[in-house]
Amino acid sequence: MPNPNHKPDLRYMAEQLARLIEVSVTLNSTLNLDELLRFIIRTATEIIDCESVSILLYDEKRGQLVFAAATGSDPKRLSETPIPLDSSLAGTIFRENKIISLSDVQNDARHKGMVSKNVDFEVHNILGVPMRIKDKPTGVLEALNKRDGNFDESDADILSVIASQAAVAINNARLVKALQDAYNDLRAADQLKTNFLALASHELRTPLGVIIGYATFLQEESPGELSDHAKQVLNAAMQMRVLVDAMTNMDMLRSKDMIMHRLVVPVQQILRGAYGDVKRLADAKGQKVTFDLPAVAIPVKCDPDKLTSAFINLLDNAVRFSPEGGKIIIGAKVRAGGDVLTWVQDNGKGIPEGELKKIFLEFYQIEPHTTRKHGGMGIGLSIAKGLVEAHGGKIWAESPGSGKGTTIKVLLPFLSTTTLQTMKR
Repeated sequence: MPNPNHKPDLRYMAEQLARLIEVSVTLNSTLNLDELLRFIIRTATEIIDCESVSILLYDEKRGQLVFAAATGSDPKRLSETPIPLDSSLAGTIFRENKIISLSDVQNDARHKGMVSKNVDFEVHNILGVPMRIKDKPTGVLEALNKRDGNFDESDADILSVIASQAAVAINNARLVKALQDAYNDLRAADQLKTNFLALASHELRTPLGVIIGYATFLQEESPGELSDHAKQVLNAAMQMRVLVDAMTNMDMLRSKDMIMHRLVVPVQQILRGAYGDVKRLADAKGQKVTFDLPAVAIPVKCDPDKLTSAFINLLDNAVRFSPEGGKIIIGAKVRAGGDVLTWVQDNGKGIPEGELKKIFLEFYQIEPHTTRKHGGMGIGLSIAKGLVEAHGGKIWAESPGSGKGTTIKVLLPFLSTTTLQTMKR
């Protein structure tokens, strides 16, 4: 507490300095804007020894100062009271970037009595200092009604220090809040996208199954041209099923609660099973698919359904981006280091070097959507990546360049033949 003559002695100055250091530490460690504002007004009220402290911040959209916080006041009622820049005390402090101290506020025409009425608080004397970051004013910090006499030069110095620190802290808190709001908006949009994938895949699956069933029956039972028409319908439905499966897998990966049912199976079984799912699409384009697989079983521990789904997406990608009559090679081998290397190689359009990593991003497509010639949603490779990594594997793309084909490689942990035989027992 200051002495009666308001002349701070060394002990008082040391106490005030300690409080300012404490304030600085707290301001620099608090990023919640509401907590920060409450701390500033409470602490400034104690240090300056006054009845109330107000924080007014500049609103660029409205071109006015608005109350952000005030001791013992309703923030909503305060925020509804406009403070013009050209005819108010706070506006003068802000515009002229200077300190104002008045011992009798009621005799100053710039004092806005409406504020006092709104918050049931009568102002007698006031000390106001600009809040600024570097030389840019951002608001005003006001101390109201000194408990013992009038505000002096020492009070102005202390309040100015608090205002400077508070301006930086409030700006940081605002930036953090803006980032958090942006993140929440993105997360909400991402959730909408996830919900759409789940709903669309669920609603499409039943009618698609009916179409495939009837198209298969018509193709097998109908003669001549009708059978050919049924074949076209079936091929289109099979492509649609690949998309539906992709959306289902994407939803599963996004949920982050995917359950793995691991078994030890030969990787050859996985690759041939995946090919069986896309064979009809490859046949429709007259593509030749060959296998480069060793005769000896290469065991991997995996969820067969999910790992097969990963390779279905890789093969579907190869079929779509390979030309009519193109060639696709499916291979596997055990590397010297003990891992299982598998690959799907095509002679399609290839991938520019700068795109090799981007193709695994969700919804990313090399071709512009307005001119692209190949179908798909751009999620097949990202799904394959997620499923491979869920098995502890790695996936990457290699391509000599545009028009020279692409090879997608998958590296999986290896189980020795001895392990396979032991687990079979």
